[in-house]
Amino acid sequence: MSSTTTTDESTPGYSLERGWRTLALAGGVIGLLGLFAIALPVVTGLSVAVVLGAVLIVSGIVHGAHSVTTRGWKGSAWQLAVGAVSLVAGLFVLANPVIALVSLTLLLVAYLVVDGIAELWMATRMAGEPGRATIGASGAVSLVLAALLWAGFPADAAWAIGLIVGVSLLFTGISMAAVAISGRRGDETTAPAGEPRRA
Repeated sequence: MSSTTTTDESTPGYSLERGWRTLALAGGVIGLLGLFAIALPVVTGLSVAVVLGAVLIVSGIVHGAHSVTTRGWKGSAWQLAVGAVSLVAGLFVLANPVIALVSLTLLLVAYLVVDGIAELWMATRMAGEPGRATIGASGAVSLVLAALLWAGFPADAAWAIGLIVGVSLLFTGISMAAVAISGRRGDETTAPAGEPRRA
């Protein structure tokens, strides 16, 4: 009995050599967004706070709706409590995005301190192994950034989150573009001899 489904093995799947243009375009757009965020860190930071508030509100509504539909379940009261906390927190963030930025900056300082200590501790346990200096340097940079943010707190709360988001987006875009360029080079080297290289 013959199979009713066939697989076309000749259909090529996605490859970086053929799809590098799309990746390069996406990287360029993300990089431009990063530059925009760096140029306007306060606007970016406030936008992050507003999005966070909206997410908390939606989360609270979902938790509350779920608790209503699961009456009789022992965890429904817990769901309702979590939903109420999320909803109140989201409304607070939307009503006071600047205060939310202050809280986010404190969380960022705490993260950098923990990250820096963890990387320095890891570097001390990597005696003689490659990459030890890089990890140690990264940990030191994290601690320096945490100290600088704390020294300028709360004045830097208005722009710190926006700037870091911008830098992250910029480097993500650059890395995507770099991968796309490597795919383009692969496309050029694998092109048939009789065909002109694609621009």
